[in-house]
Amino acid sequence: MGLVGAGPWAEAVHAPTLAAGPHTRLAGVWARRPRAAARLGAPVYERIEELFDHCEAVAFCVPPGVQAEIAPRAARAGKALLLEKPLAADLDGARRLADAVAEAGVASQMVLTFRYSSATRAFLERVRAIEPFGGYALNISGALHSIESPWRQERGAVLDVGPHMIDMLGAALGPVASVRAHGHPLGWTGLLLEHETGAVSEASLSMAARVERGHSQVAVFGRHGSEVLDGGDLGYDVFPAMVAEFAATVRRGGGHPLDARHGLRLQEIITAAEAQLR
Repeated sequence: MGLVGAGPWAEAVHAPTLAAGPHTRLAGVWARRPRAAARLGAPVYERIEELFDHCEAVAFCVPPGVQAEIAPRAARAGKALLLEKPLAADLDGARRLADAVAEAGVASQMVLTFRYSSATRAFLERVRAIEPFGGYALNISGALHSIESPWRQERGAVLDVGPHMIDMLGAALGPVASVRAHGHPLGWTGLLLEHETGAVSEASLSMAARVERGHSQVAVFGRHGSEVLDGGDLGYDVFPAMVAEFAATVRRGGGHPLDARHGLRLQEIITAAEAQLR
């Protein structure tokens, strides 16, 4: 695995998880700041093409606009892609990236962390038994008051945490068919989602709340009961499970349900919501 990016998240999560094995080996890093990349304990490559020459797959831990620029180059070089959410900064970038993956025929997988937790999978299994018809999700934090991330400070909760919540509601209630949005992405945003199954759900998103700790939850209601998943239940198995699944995806040659096409569908919903908030 090659790693693109050397920020705090890459240092805390991506690099140590990829290096820990047993399914992957961290072959090298490329970043715009080579000094930061040197802290990750792997060879640092000056040119990104050199990184591509030394790996089979590439993990991305960079802003969405940068991912949309570099990931198509990795795909054209024949590398499998472990992609951060959101797929891109805008819908055009997401389409170009998804098209490049499809044209190159490489494996891809999205880092939608909720989905790799055993608690999430047990929750979704229980949801199927209650014949769900609606639900809600919330993701509330004060991250905008402390995080140094220009794209998050500019675009806020819809682009950052929105993919997680929309993805989870879609997994529980069926693919999202439409979205209505109100509020402000740098304050409080409410989303009303209609699903292809006829179910309806709501999502409340904020990264500007003055809270001691962030809170996330997904609740689903049906004809035979209700089920709740708290973000605090996800546990520490998420990232090793994600990497193990990605390795299996690469060995199969693709075919994961959370691939670049799934990321593109999420981007379409996010784009529609952001357009209504302007």
